[in-house]
Amino acid sequence: MSMQIRGGFTAKFYADAPTLQDADGTRHWVTRGGNFVVVATQAMAGAPLRRSAADQDDEYLLLLPEDVGARVEAGGAQVASAGDSLTVVPPGDSTVTATTAGWIYRIFSQRAADWLPLAPNHAVYAHGGAPEVAPLESWPAPVGGYRLRHYPLADYVRSEHPMRLFRTCNLMVNIFLPGKAARDPQKMTPHSHTDFEQGSLALRGGWIHHLRYPWVPDMSTWREDEHTGINSPSLIVIPPNVIHTSQSLGEPGMRLVDIFAPPRDDFSLKPGLVCNADEYPLPERLQGVAPAANAA
Repeated sequence: MSMQIRGGFTAKFYADAPTLQDADGTRHWVTRGGNFVVVATQAMAGAPLRRSAADQDDEYLLLLPEDVGARVEAGGAQVASAGDSLTVVPPGDSTVTATTAGWIYRIFSQRAADWLPLAPNHAVYAHGGAPEVAPLESWPAPVGGYRLRHYPLADYVRSEHPMRLFRTCNLMVNIFLPGKAARDPQKMTPHSHTDFEQGSLALRGGWIHHLRYPWVPDMSTWREDEHTGINSPSLIVIPPNVIHTSQSLGEPGMRLVDIFAPPRDDFSLKPGLVCNADEYPLPERLQGVAPAANAA
């Protein structure tokens, strides 16, 4: 069976021209994968970021860095955050109002179809252009129904693990603890994924994303290894089957967030690994399945 060779896509929000700009100066960068869309917004204080029920029929994620505040209104409820938080926004009408100026990140599934054609890499996925990506799967509805779910990230620090995983019905994020030192080059973790993409969203610090492409029978499609140096904020979308690992370069407080859609089976099967697992049931096909020995 032949394998499509596709390169990773890198969006440099700190350097690229914005996709959209509002009248108040708020700017937005849109980047997509096969099953997810990231909207990075450099918001002015007071800027409203609205979604209508007509465009938003599933949940999305709102990620606020430290010291960037916002108020979220959706489903007849409201939550306010001073920053360093993750909020699950339910389907329907919603408004995120920036209470301080700064970077705000929203993560959608590909069901938010109005965003898709705005992404500069949209052509990669149009007309079935990425068949190696498994279709988006919706897992069961959350316990207690769809509503605002707010997670102050300081409440989810575990000394034994740098990962902080959260999931919705069709998205998963891994919000790593802030880094304290450059990554040891003798302790890298190169790995690949068979049928799903990984988005790596850099919120702070300098990084090198190392990518190694598989060899297939057709030599004309082979690609050289890539070692992409990048600053923050930025996003790299890594295709399936590509061996990859990310190397932090040592700035204190380095922040990286991995994005998957749908939620990963292997992570979801490990007891206690997903911080909000009790709120989001596993699909029937995974109930009673033993966890895999290793996951990266």
